Amino acid sequence: MRFKLASSPHQHIRRDTGQVMRLVILAMVPGILMQTWFFGWGTIIQIVLAVITAVVTEAAILEMRKRDFERAIKDNSAVLAAILLAVSIPPFAPWWVIVIGTFFGIGIVKQLYGGLGFNVFNPAMAAYVMLLVSFPVQMTQWLPPVSLAQYSHNFMDALFAVFTGFSVEGFSLAQLKTGIDGVTMATGLDAVKTGIAQGLTYSETIELPIFDSVISGLGVASSWISLGYLLGGLYLLKQKVINWHIPVSMLAGLFICALVMSLVDSDLYPSSLFHLFNGSIIIGAFFIATDPVSGSTTNKGRLIFGAAIGVWVYLIREWGGYPDAVAFAVLIMNMAVPLIDYYTRPRTYGHTSNKRKPIDKAKS
Repeated sequence: MRFKLASSPHQHIRRDTGQVMRLVILAMVPGILMQTWFFGWGTIIQIVLAVITAVVTEAAILEMRKRDFERAIKDNSAVLAAILLAVSIPPFAPWWVIVIGTFFGIGIVKQLYGGLGFNVFNPAMAAYVMLLVSFPVQMTQWLPPVSLAQYSHNFMDALFAVFTGFSVEGFSLAQLKTGIDGVTMATGLDAVKTGIAQGLTYSETIELPIFDSVISGLGVASSWISLGYLLGGLYLLKQKVINWHIPVSMLAGLFICALVMSLVDSDLYPSSLFHLFNGSIIIGAFFIATDPVSGSTTNKGRLIFGAAIGVWVYLIREWGGYPDAVAFAVLIMNMAVPLIDYYTRPRTYGHTSNKRKPIDKAKS
């Protein structure tokens, strides 16, 4: 019998940080293509602006810190964070929004804490929350899917809209946001939350054109985009780039909460399927919450971390002020990671538990 000896840790698939980040970026391609198909070329333009800003920001800060910026940039961690932020904001958001957000995520959230491996919060989600709180109007200017838009737009229209606020033919973002019926359209989560607040039932709100007429409750664009990112997430699981614990527990936490509340009152609370395939829960479960730096590091901790994010997403969606809550939920649980890891880390082989033993008064 032949034995293969290797130094610990005994990881058979050895990848450096750059390889892991490139695989994650590759896995995002199906979702990005779907997003571009439904919302136009603005997504690609935002990604290009974000990547350029991230690389320049990281290189400049590392140069000031007298660090090897070429090696750091090659790990692609800044590029991945930039892409995650770019696909999270409206495709036609002004160019300065993504530039400010990316600079904040890389320069403040990541480098201010010491760089890769030291950041407490997920850089992309911290930047997203900062932008949402600081520029709520620009961060909520989502366009209707191309097939439901009143005015069509191509690459040049997207480029002009991002840099000037108007398309080539002079249509403003407000005009581009209108659907084929001439009414300004919202995202699926926005539409349902607003409709229920106005006294409509869940069944009545999902009759809007943005929802699939075949499978009620699924956004025409959001469901396909979610499936694209789900495909990429399954690829990461197959390649053992991420563990299953966070994605499964996060989706399960949201699913169970939505299922219980929909059983209580299906007219007031959307179904589990609606919550899973609308918004950014899929990309959050596979690409954001699984960040190895800001997430939990133990298997039991990952289950708690993911499930808690799912619960927070549901609570904020239903009773908070924002329709989609993945960024807020991730940041909340980022703060709890040290505590989760402390109580879930496995006992070192050969060592006794750290828990204090009761004092035997008879012997004392």
